[in-house]
Amino acid sequence: MKQVETIKSIVLFLLIALSITLTFSIWTYTPNLQTIDQKPTVDISISNRATIEKVIKPYKSIFRIQDSLTGTTDSTEIEHILKAMENWTITDILKDQNFNADKLNLLMKKRNSFTLFYHAEVPLRVYENLMDIDDENIPETSFDRIIVEWNTLNTTLDMHFVSSLHQSRYSAQVHVADLQKFNQSLLVRGKNFSEYAEVATSDEHLIMIPVNRSEIIRNTYYQDSISPSRFRDALFSDPNAVRRSQVGQNQEEFQDDHALMTINTDKKILEYVQPTAKTNEVAFPSDLLLDVFDFINEHGGWSNEYRLTNMNPLSRTVEFQLHVHGLPVFSDTTSTMIEQVWGDERVFRYKRPYYILDSNLPSETETVYLASGVDVAKMLIESDEIDGGQVEEIIPGYFMKYDTNPNLFMLEPSWFYKIKGNWIRFSPENLGGEMIGLE
Repeated sequence: MKQVETIKSIVLFLLIALSITLTFSIWTYTPNLQTIDQKPTVDISISNRATIEKVIKPYKSIFRIQDSLTGTTDSTEIEHILKAMENWTITDILKDQNFNADKLNLLMKKRNSFTLFYHAEVPLRVYENLMDIDDENIPETSFDRIIVEWNTLNTTLDMHFVSSLHQSRYSAQVHVADLQKFNQSLLVRGKNFSEYAEVATSDEHLIMIPVNRSEIIRNTYYQDSISPSRFRDALFSDPNAVRRSQVGQNQEEFQDDHALMTINTDKKILEYVQPTAKTNEVAFPSDLLLDVFDFINEHGGWSNEYRLTNMNPLSRTVEFQLHVHGLPVFSDTTSTMIEQVWGDERVFRYKRPYYILDSNLPSETETVYLASGVDVAKMLIESDEIDGGQVEEIIPGYFMKYDTNPNLFMLEPSWFYKIKGNWIRFSPENLGGEMIGLE
């Protein structure tokens, strides 16, 4: 029995030693693996990325200081106003349930106030990224005008986020740390803007337009373009599975089993569609704008300066208009707009130009003097060709012509007026005009 116990002890000792040896071998084992070359990351950025404040900008600012009415459409001046507003703190946001056109006009006529005009309805929750809004319950609402009132006796301003489309107003308190800086950076500057006048084209529409002639630079640009193949690489999940075909003299198609991209090589326009992404659900304005903005930013789609000019949560549509020197660009020969319909957590339809305004031709640059805005409004109101009472807005902008032979874009300064959501180029010889651009 003693020998059996001794043998068991020896076997147990050997098993424990073997176990320790094997465990140590596993811990210290290093396989001799071949080095795998890491593939470089593929950059699908076709052009530039942007920040949200670059695409959400007012197109006009009006100051009413005492009895004077001044204003500007100059992009640099408006940028200065927005920069000053970044340091404001906004609190106590309250809704006005019934804010019709009459109330809006009365508010805009108040002394000691200034107004920022936007082409599109801007979600207030998105604007939180641009200003300091100290409110935990920011409402899911949108606005197309910001009106700021001030009292020279205190440092608190009244701010109004107004939607002329939905006839709503959200009022808030604005706390300015330095009233003297507010006077110097905004009020003194605003008082020196160009003289403006208010013209009522109807009981509903009150338009602010310059009294004197406007000086705008006529520009001519070389035309460049982004290869459609780069959009293929950016938009399709597997570019290698995409089939390319020529379907007409000026039309090509890129297609896989899920999406189709059509190219118009004459007008330099592409349209990308994913049919399975379509949805009829109404979108939240803030989510819609940020989803669309992020989608374009992901592939660096801001090939020129584009600004938000239309948004419809019902149709889930967002549009960005081409701008040059802060002024909108319209054309009847090509598109000047990025249009997107956001689907079920991804893009449903994406239509846009793929041309680029390359270098400007200094030899073709000259100053153009446009007629007074007041004179334009008077001609529209008195015209027998249109119903002047339907004119909603009058703005300066560029009409772009495309010369295919030397591949040039010629930007002609012009007045444009808006009727029922459509922009029309003003022409004294033909007031009927042609509907172009925004809808």
